[in-house]
Amino acid sequence: MKPMTAGITGAADGIDGISWSILGQTYVPKQISVDSFAWHATFGVGTFVPPHIHPLQDEFLYILEGRLDFWLDGVDASAAVGDLVRLPKGIPHGIFNNSGAIAKSLFWVAPTGRLVELFQAIHDLPQQTPEAVVALAARYDVNFLPPPA
Repeated sequence: MKPMTAGITGAADGIDGISWSILGQTYVPKQISVDSFAWHATFGVGTFVPPHIHPLQDEFLYILEGRLDFWLDGVDASAAVGDLVRLPKGIPHGIFNNSGAIAKSLFWVAPTGRLVELFQAIHDLPQQTPEAVVALAARYDVNFLPPPA
């Protein structure tokens, strides 16, 4: 991984022109270094990230447009424009767009870990089935939780 350089990543641009399709969402990387990774995410109506844990990374979301619902360590919560969601490492969380409209947010994690590799691997899957994504994620230090009984 290259060291971070000074500069500006344009509003419509991803680093090196990258844009990933992840579980029906669009992720556009804005900054990548060993210490942190930031990306813009567009959540289509009804899309979600199932409950999971980052054992090695703190994660943050700044809501830019719309509203997202969260499951944070067993508690339901919502965040709207201007809210910052803090997801400490080791805390189970899920992200859901139940709003009926597109939602956009700026995500970042620290440290980066293997998340960039995971997003590329998910993007490259021939079919992004829940089973395939869960199996893949475990190899990249993200642990999806089993569905509720």
